Amino acid sequence: MNTENQLKNTKKLTFKSLTDLRIVFLTFFGTGLAPKAPGTVGSLATIIPLYFVGKLNAPFFFFIPFLILLTIGAVFITSVIEKEYDCIDPSWIVIDEVIGIWIASLFILEPTFVSYAFIFIFFRIFDIWKPWPVRVFDDRKDALGTILDDVAAGLMAGALYILTFKLLEIYA
Repeated sequence: MNTENQLKNTKKLTFKSLTDLRIVFLTFFGTGLAPKAPGTVGSLATIIPLYFVGKLNAPFFFFIPFLILLTIGAVFITSVIEKEYDCIDPSWIVIDEVIGIWIASLFILEPTFVSYAFIFIFFRIFDIWKPWPVRVFDDRKDALGTILDDVAAGLMAGALYILTFKLLEIYA
């Protein structure tokens, strides 16, 4: 596998590929097939329903078992597809963004539009910038790295959200 094959194999993926449920899963219902900024599109497609779920005020720990299973499933399916398509972390795999932004949203103190907007912005910054420890996972160049770099970005976005809002509470 090499990253040079990413572009070649990504071009093979079309909306017809959505007949494969693994591709539906990894592209988060096709959002990863967006021609521009598929990671941002996948993140946005996730944060909108999370906003409405957040309004239900369900305790965050209810989502943790589901997120663990989702992450394990994503790593497994990503591993199979990356081998099948001979690519590493192609841009159309956005299930990692789904998991990462969902993890970040677990840190939200109040389910307001502003909170979700900050989570979205912070997550995208860490996902694109890839500071340590996000880069450590991104450098793995395997399915585990494909998924876990966004888990790390989600944790960092959540921590920055808490820090930001606590500081605003103190100084505002």
